[in-house]
Amino acid sequence: MPPRSLDRLIYIDDSGHTASGLVVFGWVEFHPDHWHEVLGTWLQHRKRMWREFRVPVSKELHMTQYALGRARISTRLPDGFIDEDGTELWKDLGGAVATASLETMSCMEGMKVGAVYRQASPENFARTKAEVYAALIERFDHELKSSNSLAMVFMDGNGTETIYRDAHRGLPRASRRIIEDPIYTDSRDSQLVQMADHVAWCANASIARIPKHTFAHEWYADYLAPRDPNRAPALL
Repeated sequence: MPPRSLDRLIYIDDSGHTASGLVVFGWVEFHPDHWHEVLGTWLQHRKRMWREFRVPVSKELHMTQYALGRARISTRLPDGFIDEDGTELWKDLGGAVATASLETMSCMEGMKVGAVYRQASPENFARTKAEVYAALIERFDHELKSSNSLAMVFMDGNGTETIYRDAHRGLPRASRRIIEDPIYTDSRDSQLVQMADHVAWCANASIARIPKHTFAHEWYADYLAPRDPNRAPALL
């Protein structure tokens, strides 16, 4: 049997809400050879966001905050986002940055995205979240076995949620294809984890269909489906 090769780098983030019971995981992935191109394309986009909207490259783009206008991501709000009466239109700016970011991801050669979800009751949210992540990791592992390859998984966070580690360690050590525990990376410092956040948030918006988020209900279909082999978030 030929030696196994490291073929997939997978960056995962979660979404959903305890009160609704909806559990969502979204991710971006690519071959290690595409790391430079994927990150470089995103950084070029971030530089454009600085030129057009004064959003610093180092500023975290966290969808829950900036797409809803909660975060003040610009150091100087452009005139086009200030009303005649002086009202600052942070949500409009967030929408402009979000759609520009998603357009960049939609055209990013060498990168795939994906999302999975499951609906549970609020009281079973934590258990369902652990089950969905474990099922996702098992699915990745099965795919890797069929291609005789290996993967590494990067997660947003600091490692305090043990469900992720437990899912990795639950795979048979001798035959597993996912290397090590998840590698935790703070989204504030990782552009790639921030991209995964975009996928997870858009997947959640497309499934939950919250009325006040109507503007984002089709973002996954419009921008991310071309990068998703399944073309939509999958029930898992």
